[in-house]
Amino acid sequence: MHAHMESPSLPRRIVLALVAGLLGACAMTPAPLPEPAPPPASRWQATLPHQGSPGELALWWARLNDPVLPLLIAQAQTAHPAIAQTLARLRQARAAQRSTRAEAGPRLDGSAQLGRASNSGTSFIALTQASVGADATWEVDLFGAVRQRQTAARARADQAEYGWHDARVSLAADLAGVYVELRHGEQLLRLLEQESQSLGTLEDLTRRRAEVGFESPANARLAAASAAQARERVTAQRALNDLSIKTLVLLTTLPETDLSQRLAERHAELPGATPFGLPVLPAAVLAQRPDIAAAESELQASAAEVGVAEAARWPRLTINGSLGLGLVRLGGDTSDAMTWGFGPTLTLPLLDGGRGVAQVDAARARYDEARAGYELRLRTAVREVEQALVRITARQAREADSRLAAEGLRAFHATTLERMRLGAANLIEVEEARRQALSAEAAVLGLQREELDAWIALYRAAGGGWNASPPNSASR
Repeated sequence: MHAHMESPSLPRRIVLALVAGLLGACAMTPAPLPEPAPPPASRWQATLPHQGSPGELALWWARLNDPVLPLLIAQAQTAHPAIAQTLARLRQARAAQRSTRAEAGPRLDGSAQLGRASNSGTSFIALTQASVGADATWEVDLFGAVRQRQTAARARADQAEYGWHDARVSLAADLAGVYVELRHGEQLLRLLEQESQSLGTLEDLTRRRAEVGFESPANARLAAASAAQARERVTAQRALNDLSIKTLVLLTTLPETDLSQRLAERHAELPGATPFGLPVLPAAVLAQRPDIAAAESELQASAAEVGVAEAARWPRLTINGSLGLGLVRLGGDTSDAMTWGFGPTLTLPLLDGGRGVAQVDAARARYDEARAGYELRLRTAVREVEQALVRITARQAREADSRLAAEGLRAFHATTLERMRLGAANLIEVEEARRQALSAEAAVLGLQREELDAWIALYRAAGGGWNASPPNSASR
């Protein structure tokens, strides 16, 4: 009897418990995620070139006083498949963002049906059925799942956009590096051809002197060997230059004949680096790096996905509605009817075997991974800028001594060659002086290339002055 009296209140208690749990869950928020670490340094430790005066990175290539290089870079950034690939990823991410944004609103589906049937008995009776209807569904964002999905999708779209910028910066730096390699190779080839021509003349002179007894046969063979080595170096350098041209064809997608015509405009001329400075504070430089911005967007998306996983553990409230019109015609009689329905649906995850908790743990682990990647990217950016600045400073300190050494050894070689003609020096002395002079000349050319390589590395490390305006921003 006592149980009979208590039973009517049992369903009420269950409902009250569910409502209390729902309200309590609404008041809960996911545990706060740790903030990423700040940049590891507040100021560069390496010496800033030109006292760190600000420069426009977007005009970087124009400052190299080489009209061919910017044209090749523009061509590559327009036609290279890697850029097209990143643009395709960007369109996918933006489409996903639009799809997620649409989830916040109601969904309405329409349906229509028409059918006709008959039996095969003694009398023929035709049955015609027709109906139209509409079903609407709207998920109430109780715990922010829809909002967090939108945040994650927006961050992923930003990440894809920054990836497009990063691909353009990397492609420009890669192409500039190959271009400088080619121009340096052309200069070195010119030097080697001059050496080969000089050694060919010396070989002929030594051979004729040996024939009349003024030089030993051993010296004649030494001169012939030196001339052969010089010709071999010329052939090898030409092959390296051809390989650089092939690489430029790949990067620019231009036909080799068209590319060669453009390259002929400044044959064997290295771009003239007109150095310019960078902002003193690293934050201003790091803001120029699209890979840093992409890592930050990845971090934001991962944080939002933690919220999505947390929200999936709580009830879902969906508002459903339907409206339908039907018509039936049988044996000349027609009848119609209208049906409608409206009401909420509450989905309660009661038992999932720990799946929800595991998904939250996995989402938090992905966030921790993104956070560590972001901090690592910051530290890597500082290191790359530091290294580029050190290389620039070191090269500038070596330039004067390198040129002085080259001039002195060039004069010494000329003097030794003249002494040999007068009989005061032998071929071995001339050969040694020639090798030293050639090495010094090559060192000067190498320093010029090293300076340009350092500025290209600094361009990449400083983010390349990428334009923050996204492609086709109107469709976003």
